[in-house]
Amino acid sequence: MPRYARSERQALTDLMSGLGPDAPTINEGWTVRDLAAHLVVRERRPDAAAGLVLAPLRDRGERIRRQVAAGDWAQLLDQVRHPPVWSPMSNPLTDELANMMEFFIHHEDVRRAQPQWQPRQLPAELDQALWRRSSTLARMALRRFPAQLTVAAPGHGEVATGRGGEPLRLVGAPGELILFLSGRQRVAQVEIDGAPGLADRLRDAKLGF
Repeated sequence: MPRYARSERQALTDLMSGLGPDAPTINEGWTVRDLAAHLVVRERRPDAAAGLVLAPLRDRGERIRRQVAAGDWAQLLDQVRHPPVWSPMSNPLTDELANMMEFFIHHEDVRRAQPQWQPRQLPAELDQALWRRSSTLARMALRRFPAQLTVAAPGHGEVATGRGGEPLRLVGAPGELILFLSGRQRVAQVEIDGAPGLADRLRDAKLGF
């Protein structure tokens, strides 16, 4: 079985190593060092990682992430490259489920912040895995969007979502849909067909985790 969480992790770590800690990402205000620290905290500091989803713990989690980011760069990279087997986020049983989409997204966060980036040609199996995630994510993230919304990946399928109204169609490759639905609309290569005002509203919607 392909282990895309592992291959995306290694590709991201190689890219971060080559670019250096001060290179930009598409995440506003974050350098490569900041992103690496986020990944380390997510896997190695569950007490701080809770701040990613629980607002009362967000400030504490961010303080810890900044402390981690201030550490030795080589050690930080090594911790991203070699995740702990005891972590609920990266042990062999949960790694693919917890990290395939996470590391794909963050790999693109770094790639697409660099000059003259180009979309990757992804393996068919990874495309299919990303479609399964993006179709589920679309149903959840857009269920209250005021449109009769269809999300489609040519060659993979389509899903209906939204709360009804005018028709709107979001089309892209699975990986591009993942990026769009995770709040990275400005770098996702998708097409939106429908009323211009409604399409603009979708492009500007607050999406993500």
